[in-house]
Amino acid sequence: MIRIFARSVGLFLIVMAAHAGEKPPAPAIGDELDRYKEVPVYFNGNDIATSHGMHLSQKGFYYGQKWQCVEFVKRFLHDVKGHVMPDGYGHAKDYFDDSVPDGGWNEARGMFQYRNGGKYKPQPDDLIVFDGKYGHVAIVTEVKADTIEIIQQNRKLKTRETHALTEKDAHWRVGEKTGPLGWLRVKS
Repeated sequence: MIRIFARSVGLFLIVMAAHAGEKPPAPAIGDELDRYKEVPVYFNGNDIATSHGMHLSQKGFYYGQKWQCVEFVKRFLHDVKGHVMPDGYGHAKDYFDDSVPDGGWNEARGMFQYRNGGKYKPQPDDLIVFDGKYGHVAIVTEVKADTIEIIQQNRKLKTRETHALTEKDAHWRVGEKTGPLGWLRVKS
């Protein structure tokens, strides 16, 4: 009840600032920006490489470094799916193992792995992996006929993104010219 009230008051202040022609207040590091299935997305600041220490569950499970993208996906999978990753370390891009075939078992992550452009369509709650210097991970929230939506942490204020989804010859691709490496799914 207090959280809802606090969020409502914050929204009220932003609306009032907009009406007064003022810039809304910037969130503080650690502020909640969004949530999916009751798992919050926190603000990491404007420097995505910055970490704010270790984040542990109440029972001592290591979620990751506050408020990095990896911390959010591990926290989501643990809290919503009960998934404990065998190897939860590494940069985001390390979550995709290029040696695992499409639909194969990623032993280090304890999840099935699917390649972008392969025969498996992404599903809500899949962990999606993007390449790059350190990479990026997010959670799929919605899958429509021609788009998917993801939720992510540590992309400044951009908690949600939509990506194109296409099917050709029974193979599924996320993104247009570039896209993620693929997605991982907890065993059901």
